[in-house]
Amino acid sequence: MNAPKRMDVIGLLGPLRRYARSLTRDEAQAEDLVQDTLVRAYERHESFRSGGNLRGWLLSILHNTFIDGRRHHMAEARRLEQAAAMMETAAPPSQESQVRFQQVQAAFLRLPDEQRAALHLVAIEGLPYQEAADALGIPVGTLMSRLGRARAMLRGFEAGTHLAQPPEGKRPRLRIIGGADV
Repeated sequence: MNAPKRMDVIGLLGPLRRYARSLTRDEAQAEDLVQDTLVRAYERHESFRSGGNLRGWLLSILHNTFIDGRRHHMAEARRLEQAAAMMETAAPPSQESQVRFQQVQAAFLRLPDEQRAALHLVAIEGLPYQEAADALGIPVGTLMSRLGRARAMLRGFEAGTHLAQPPEGKRPRLRIIGGADV
């Protein structure tokens, strides 16, 4: 690539900054606009006609850069408004969502450790049954049983029946079929 011809833009920084401040009404944005203008001018230096009006060319680039930025900003604002409108119709109010999330989290945390671990690995981490069973060091059938019990307890929570949780450290009594109850 050929090196660009030397263009003396230092003397034109004052008018560029004044025009940029006039357009943006903000000092920091004006400086950014001048910087963007100089970068574009450098990238497109081949389009400047030798002997042409450098000041007019740079002011034109600055103006077009400003207009492009405004269009981009307005398009982004429209997209955000449309997304916000869709969210309002598609999502429940955030307070209700937060309360609901806390309820589901509390129900999940009330699950017995082995059921919670199995459900976490499969439902949250997305592990296949075999990998989850291997991670827990249990057979796949045991994993599936724990998942079934965990899901049943959570369905009970959803239905409002809140399956009774045994007290901490106590296991429910098992009834041995064909034998004596312990």
